[in-house]
Amino acid sequence: MFTSVAPELLPAPTPPAAAALLSIRGVSRQYRSGAWGLRDISLELPPGILGLLGPNGAGKSTLLRILATLDRPTSGTVRWRGREIGRDPDALRAVLGYLPQDVGIYPNLSATEFLEYLAAVKGLDARSARRRIDELLSLLNLTAAARRPMGGYSGGMRQRVGIAQALLNDPELLIVDEPTVGLDPEERVRFRNLLSDLAGERLVILSTHIVSDVEAIASEIAVVANGQLLAHTTSEALLATVAGQVWEWVVPPADVPALRERYLLSGMLRTAAGVRLRAVAPAAPVPLAIPAVPGLEDAYLLALQAHRKEARP
Repeated sequence: MFTSVAPELLPAPTPPAAAALLSIRGVSRQYRSGAWGLRDISLELPPGILGLLGPNGAGKSTLLRILATLDRPTSGTVRWRGREIGRDPDALRAVLGYLPQDVGIYPNLSATEFLEYLAAVKGLDARSARRRIDELLSLLNLTAAARRPMGGYSGGMRQRVGIAQALLNDPELLIVDEPTVGLDPEERVRFRNLLSDLAGERLVILSTHIVSDVEAIASEIAVVANGQLLAHTTSEALLATVAGQVWEWVVPPADVPALRERYLLSGMLRTAAGVRLRAVAPAAPVPLAIPAVPGLEDAYLLALQAHRKEARP
């Protein structure tokens, strides 16, 4: 079921019809320094695409490492199809695809050699692996460079190899951490389309700070900040929180710094007439401001602002 720890921000969402594949209950993670990376995260996730949104340092990668069985929570449980992964991690690892934020490669290996090695590690038979690798290299536009050493690859090409390794075993749970970093706009669209195609009976968790990636494909959205879950809902419900609160107007460039301090600005565009500002506010910030169609980024920034206000002493 959907959960929300900031009910004053969001309307009550409708529970999904599908049963949860992944159940995260009361998960917290405390580091040796005493700092908390996560605090009491609970999510019930059915098949589909979850967009995990949050600023850098919000705790997204910490949560993903726990879900990928690389770290253990200080408290709380994670269950995959009813089986607790802390006690039986292999039940999840067999059906898991994971793309970490920093993909390590072997610079002297080609993409084909690298993927063949990882396919063997994952237990794929050679014939199936060869067919799957060819499919993924073509899908990710890497066929022409497949036999070149990866040490000469661009950052975007290395990221695509990382995406390929996460998909090798046709996973039931696919976890991707900032997957579009380093990809050009065409590659980003291609990857988003790929994730959409993979959804269905699978669960895909897409962690990012790029709101447009989530807006394009996610069936559910979870917003985290400072290790806390601010909201878990649909994009439609999140958008409803900023209905009638988004405004646009044009100002001289010299006025922008003062307005940035005064209002929650979600966009700026330089034009011949000046700078077109986009702001989230309960009422028109200035008489010349006109209502604008709300976007997911407006709602996301408002949720973060509300959280920061609550956190102030």
